[in-house]
Amino acid sequence: MIRLLRDVRLVPVVLVAAGALFVLKFTGLVTEGGYTLGAGHLSKSDRVQREAAELAANRLLRPQPAQTAAVSEKAPVRQSWAQEMFNYPDVTGSVGASKPAEKKDGKEADKKDGDKKDGDKKEAAKPIEPKKVPDGVVIPLDPKPISPAERALLERLTERRQELDQRERELAMRETLLQAQEKRLDAKVIELKEVEAKITAATRKKQEADLAKLKGLVTMYENMKAKEAAKIFERLEIRLATEVANQIAPRRMSDILAQMSPESAERLTVELA
Repeated sequence: MIRLLRDVRLVPVVLVAAGALFVLKFTGLVTEGGYTLGAGHLSKSDRVQREAAELAANRLLRPQPAQTAAVSEKAPVRQSWAQEMFNYPDVTGSVGASKPAEKKDGKEADKKDGDKKDGDKKEAAKPIEPKKVPDGVVIPLDPKPISPAERALLERLTERRQELDQRERELAMRETLLQAQEKRLDAKVIELKEVEAKITAATRKKQEADLAKLKGLVTMYENMKAKEAAKIFERLEIRLATEVANQIAPRRMSDILAQMSPESAERLTVELA
């Protein structure tokens, strides 16, 4: 009897909770199921109220194990007279046998709803990532078209650059030729200096040889008699006679001049002066 009264008291509560859950589920389908009403039109306070109502409904539907255990401990379950007499199963108008399944289904549905709400909260709390900007210089694949004036300017600049490059090559070639010519001139100068040195050496040797011959003539004329030397001086070429007279001692030359004819002596004296 106590169990029957308890089941009768729980029926209105279960019906109210089921109705509230149905209303909440229907509201969730309309607001979050992708319909035209959309969940974006709900404010934050409406969402909080809706979640609080769903949590309250879930708490009402969940069994309270502590209270059930306390009731079962305080009031032991009594069998009906049919079960006591004939060992028949206790058949009542309640649906107690199917309650565990219904409770299990309700728990699974509540668990799914809770997971869905947690996923929605995570998606709502997830910050929006900023768009990544590529590093470096972005080169457009399709460059802007070039105007005719710019194209003409670029062509002129290209031609000018080619002319400058050509001139630079010519200058480099000229510089190479000048360097080669300079090297040849340096070699020619060195060669001329060597020839000059050889000529100078040969001239010096010839002068030394001529001087030696002249000294021999001077010695010979100094050892001759003045009269005989005077006759030879009158017949000698004036240049050679002058060179020999310059090398002979003045005193000895005066004796030779005294023996010469006046014309020859005068001409030689003029050359010596």
